[in-house]
Amino acid sequence: MVHARLIFIFTCLFAKMALIHAEEASYGISGNPGAVNILTGTGELGNLLQIPKSSGFRLGGLWMGDYNALLSGGDGTHHNRRWTGNSLFILDLSIDLQKAVGWNNAFFGAEFLQFNGQPTNADVGVVQGYNSLPGAPPLNRSELYQLWIRQEFLDNKLSVRIGKTVPTYHFNNVSKPVPKENPAISIPSVSGLIYTPIFVNTTLLGAIGGYYNSVYGFVITIAPIKQAYINIGVFDGNLARGVQTGLTGPHFNGYYFSIIEGGYGWTSPKPGIAAIGGWYQSGLLESGSQKDHGTGGVYAFGSQALWIKESYTTNKGNISGFFQLGWNNSKTLPMNLFVGMGLTAFALVQKRPNDSFGVGVAWSRLNPHTFSRYSEWMFQGYYQAQVYSSIYFQPVLSYIPNPGAHPTKSNVVAFTGRLTVLF
Repeated sequence: MVHARLIFIFTCLFAKMALIHAEEASYGISGNPGAVNILTGTGELGNLLQIPKSSGFRLGGLWMGDYNALLSGGDGTHHNRRWTGNSLFILDLSIDLQKAVGWNNAFFGAEFLQFNGQPTNADVGVVQGYNSLPGAPPLNRSELYQLWIRQEFLDNKLSVRIGKTVPTYHFNNVSKPVPKENPAISIPSVSGLIYTPIFVNTTLLGAIGGYYNSVYGFVITIAPIKQAYINIGVFDGNLARGVQTGLTGPHFNGYYFSIIEGGYGWTSPKPGIAAIGGWYQSGLLESGSQKDHGTGGVYAFGSQALWIKESYTTNKGNISGFFQLGWNNSKTLPMNLFVGMGLTAFALVQKRPNDSFGVGVAWSRLNPHTFSRYSEWMFQGYYQAQVYSSIYFQPVLSYIPNPGAHPTKSNVVAFTGRLTVLF
């Protein structure tokens, strides 16, 4: 159980860090920055410890905590539990090796992750996941989340990252509307939705490594022009056979996950990005009586600013939209077809330029060998309020009319209150 006292202690500690010398954050952050941002937090922890920027060392991180209330529907098997809580802490160290030791165009990163939570999604019976923080058990874990080194070549037109990393940073990341890593203090996002599909296309769920099951492998990025990129990745694929890769070392046993993605971004007449990718998972995969001797799929996503309000302030109000598509040919993964879309409004509330709010819908066709329901719908809306600097609070309302894991339950409504502190 994640106790309110623990959440209060963490909030006070990291709020103090964030308030000291913190710079004003840009509007809109991800609903789970630990799932989609290569550099976590603002780096303010390093400033607090008086680590000079000239050293090349950056120390930052985040803490997130939420409580979830099951307002209607759901499963009565868990002692009629209607409330659940989750806590996520990530500590991030990144080093510019050129500044630190004179190694040109090289970077190093390491992260520690601590998660303590409850089966929030299982209580509701949502296959897609309306809350992205809790994943597969164990729900109390301490792990080496990242350990990588990155080398740039040809004026950053080619880069290679190798080590333990999070593939969803680089692939199928609809939440981040730019093709290059963003080391800025603030972390803008296409949406602040907290449901799982905004972070991983559900047709890849259970195959691609991501939050919080990072994996060992490498990513090659080719960016011949600033507007376009191609990412190629090969990773440990043992997540597909149920191994909690975030808690283990690398495996070399014939299970590999390979993926390629190409994307193009534009700024005129309004900024946006579109990408398409394909993937393949090797090895013998089993689910009940079903078996796959390798499986694969394709996906696409895009985002576009639909309307921009001209303003004399730094932040211009705008409304943006995004879409997601996915398909696989698997008999063992939980979902075979996915469609998602949403709208987000930024800086539209007067005197609240760093607030945002939005809605999203996710539909997945369920594996007929595993679930009796054909598909699952999920609707979600949120308001993300900047409390101060890099502290955000967002209430979220989720509606699932047909939860796939509970065919006799319908019309599930859940409320989430989430606090995010970047430091």
